[in-house]
Amino acid sequence: MTNAPDTLQALRTQLTEHRRALLDSLLVAAWMVEARDLYTGGHLWRVARLAHALASASGADAREAGRIAMAGFLHDLGKVGIPDAILRKPGPLTPAEYATIKTHPGVGARMLGGHPLAELVVGVIHHHHETPDGRGYPSGLAGAQIPADARLVGLCDAFDAMTSTRPYRAGMAVAEALDRIEAGLGRQFDAELGARFLRLGHAGAFDAIVGHSDAGIPLQHCLRCGPTLIRHRDTRAGSHQGCPVCEARIRWDEGPLGLEPVPTGEAAPAEELEPTLDRAQITALVAEWTEVLVV
Repeated sequence: MTNAPDTLQALRTQLTEHRRALLDSLLVAAWMVEARDLYTGGHLWRVARLAHALASASGADAREAGRIAMAGFLHDLGKVGIPDAILRKPGPLTPAEYATIKTHPGVGARMLGGHPLAELVVGVIHHHHETPDGRGYPSGLAGAQIPADARLVGLCDAFDAMTSTRPYRAGMAVAEALDRIEAGLGRQFDAELGARFLRLGHAGAFDAIVGHSDAGIPLQHCLRCGPTLIRHRDTRAGSHQGCPVCEARIRWDEGPLGLEPVPTGEAAPAEELEPTLDRAQITALVAEWTEVLVV
């Protein structure tokens, strides 16, 4: 006869596996939302890694640091509601377009309404664009009114935006981005978290994160037109991929720094232009954050 402790443990294990499946689906959704933006590839992974580093340096235990990193990966879910014409615009936004962009935290929070994992991440999703001076969005919260994890992820999000290349500007050097953060302490960025972030940045803690889309995988760019090309964990030499903008076919070849994209001079077939999920990355992240899901 099965005793009560065994039954309870079996139920806990079953619930954890269910929560793992739910997390997997959320990460897939976030990854596909990001794939709509042709220049921000790897942003979610980088924000998650930056958030984990800062949370750990701020005294968070492994479970809490994992939760915050998970929220960092999911923070832009609401961009599913932003039209492609705005999300992919190759230039600065108009005031009206920026107003549309500012709706994405609320959209993301509403998307997670009633979701079993919402309590772990919804504060970050809803408030990562709030700023200590009260001039952020969507609620104009100030100082300690902003959830601490949202302040942390918001800082990491801003740093990655500064150091990432867009169609209308090159990404800043890390040192310049850190100077911008220092200048905004207490206004745009939480003073205590910002000071800790600066120490990490100046110590080189972010060197393997900036300009990467996964551990040890640097970002690449189309040699014809510039957009970000994402290499997956399981990409092999000789495999092909299409540029989502100019539709050129590229081949991944071994180079001095590992696999590099080489133009073939051909047009990519339709199946190589589709956004393809990096299943290996998602599986690894779910495994990494399982501790957060255990009940």
